[in-house]
Amino acid sequence: MATWNPNTYLAYAAERFRPAMDLLQRIPLTNCSRAYDLGCGTGHLTHLLHERWPDAKISGIDNSPEMLAHARSEFPDLDWVEADVSAWHAPEPADLIFSNAAFQWVANHSSLLPSLMQQVRTGGFLAVQMPHHVDSAGHLLILETARDPRWAARLVPLAAQLKVHSAEEYWRWLRPLASQLDIWETIYVHELAGDRPVVEFFRGTQLRSYLHALSESEQRDFLDVYAEKTSRAFPKQSNGKTLFPFRRIFLLAQR
Repeated sequence: MATWNPNTYLAYAAERFRPAMDLLQRIPLTNCSRAYDLGCGTGHLTHLLHERWPDAKISGIDNSPEMLAHARSEFPDLDWVEADVSAWHAPEPADLIFSNAAFQWVANHSSLLPSLMQQVRTGGFLAVQMPHHVDSAGHLLILETARDPRWAARLVPLAAQLKVHSAEEYWRWLRPLASQLDIWETIYVHELAGDRPVVEFFRGTQLRSYLHALSESEQRDFLDVYAEKTSRAFPKQSNGKTLFPFRRIFLLAQR
């Protein structure tokens, strides 16, 4: 299994955390006694939940020992749990189940999200944000690069790793369990610096499993090919920065 590198992930903390902060601002929850952050990663967003609801008992759940080690080091006073969110169940009913950029790595949304919704107390919220860029150039060029004959046999099977559905499907799965349901999408236009910014942006997330399947020399070749493709798709602007549109979907459901 490809491991997560907290430092690589945090290199683009501002871009990765902004959607979560936007979602957090939309949660109209005054009183919160129990909250869970699923796929908490480095724990920085779990800490923001704690700042928003300082009296709540908040647990961060993740399946990456590396990410949880970073979270425990940075925020030792919070509760951290190593678990797979696809099989996790709340030990006690939640006022809030929150997840930022995690469920795209998890299958069976049609059963998982309703199950999580049923673990929320009446009046509580399920709040989820996921990248929704499977039809974007950045993602499609990864798949195109993966089909190179040099490594296609190993990488093509990884191509279907992201599992994000349409707003209508999420509505059908969650609306029967929700008193209120808000679904929206936002395209964030990131201004990235550096010579190979799209490569570096995805190195800490989407490219992990591809690189894990390759030797060191193959990794360099793969990244060189992908960098050339993305430099054409996302040319540098007059100030030397690269504009990188990134689409995300938000689900805010009240029980």
